[in-house]
Amino acid sequence: MSRPSSGQDEEGVSQNGDLGAHLSVFTNTQPAAAGSPETNLLSALKKNTQMRKIHLAGREYYSEEGKTFKLHIVGKIKQQLNADPTLCQGYPSSFGLTDFTRRATEVALGKSSQAIMENRVLGVQTTGFTAAVRLGAELLRHWYNVGAAWCGPVYLSAPCDDSLTGIFQAAGIEDIRKYCYWDDKRRAVCLEKLLEDLRGAPERSVVVLSASSHYPTGADLSRNQWAMISQLIMKRRLLSFFLLPAQALCYGDLTQDAWPVQHFESEGMELLCAQSFTHCFGLYDEAVGNLVCVLKQKSLLLSVQSEANIIVKSLWAQPSVGGAQVVATVLNNPAHFVEWKDEVKRMVERCMLIRDLLRQKLRLLGTPGCWDHLTQQRGLFCCTGLNDRQVEFLTRSRHVYLLPYGCLNVSAINGRNLDYVADSIHLALTTSL
Repeated sequence: MSRPSSGQDEEGVSQNGDLGAHLSVFTNTQPAAAGSPETNLLSALKKNTQMRKIHLAGREYYSEEGKTFKLHIVGKIKQQLNADPTLCQGYPSSFGLTDFTRRATEVALGKSSQAIMENRVLGVQTTGFTAAVRLGAELLRHWYNVGAAWCGPVYLSAPCDDSLTGIFQAAGIEDIRKYCYWDDKRRAVCLEKLLEDLRGAPERSVVVLSASSHYPTGADLSRNQWAMISQLIMKRRLLSFFLLPAQALCYGDLTQDAWPVQHFESEGMELLCAQSFTHCFGLYDEAVGNLVCVLKQKSLLLSVQSEANIIVKSLWAQPSVGGAQVVATVLNNPAHFVEWKDEVKRMVERCMLIRDLLRQKLRLLGTPGCWDHLTQQRGLFCCTGLNDRQVEFLTRSRHVYLLPYGCLNVSAINGRNLDYVADSIHLALTTSL
């Protein structure tokens, strides 16, 4: 029998007495569970050696050249800020840049918001959209149920962003449920089933709602439908947690995209709202978000601020101010705001044009089915209605990568790949598998 290598005995103990000194503390770490659909798609894309492959599952807004889009006004303001010697480089407040949180909260609730005027609103700058959701989840866990840690239930739409479940669970909220949102057959929001699911929710449940640009379907509710949901939520004593991950990229207007949030607030309802300005400002390297808390009474504000301060210091201490300064500068300067709004409007118009061109191409090809839903949806994403087998065909045979449910990022389609994408969808529906 061979002897252990010099310096260790048979039990793996080194001669200096350190047990397992050669082993990593992570030796027994278990492999992670299956990755998210996006992670798996990106991994498959990188392994694909085909010259022609098209990634339609990314999150960024892409330019016509297929690059992550950079707004001209943002680049100009960054240069101005970098050249300004008066800007303080010290640590910001744990709540972030005051100019940013004030203006961000205003574009969520509206300048005439009763809650803002009565000083019963808290805005907290976060390190992006995910952090805003996490902070909201932590506040619910520690503050929502007086005297005991709250564990749910939280209702998420089906389908929804796959990361949401993990965010709430990381905050200690385990009771995660789903309400039906998307009807595959009708290729539209299934309002009847949505209302039915919420009617069955226990009192004090939290309902996570997409205010606009629903991810991943791109299908949003009408104002009449929102009015019905708000009445049901008030009647059932539920709490709304709104998502605005890409505000302004649905209608090209900050106020219009946030209308559901403003409607609920005008009805006197408490709510949370997680915002992101990453997409609409192209700040992918300086993600900036905001969490808005609308309270029933002003007297609650100090205690919620105190709890939020404790949570923030345990998560990220202080947010980066770079992206927040850009957003605040634009929102506070009328000339900059007009220039920014024009750029965003062109981004939205391009997405709508792509939707229309894709619909026309599919009609000309004689692709089975009605494709009007492509132009009825809005924002960066749309749900084509392709089933899992057809999505697999696109990946395997055409090297076109979509999200589950046949959802894709509209901005990733451009003049160079539009015909190929349309032909591929046509083949997926007409080829015998």
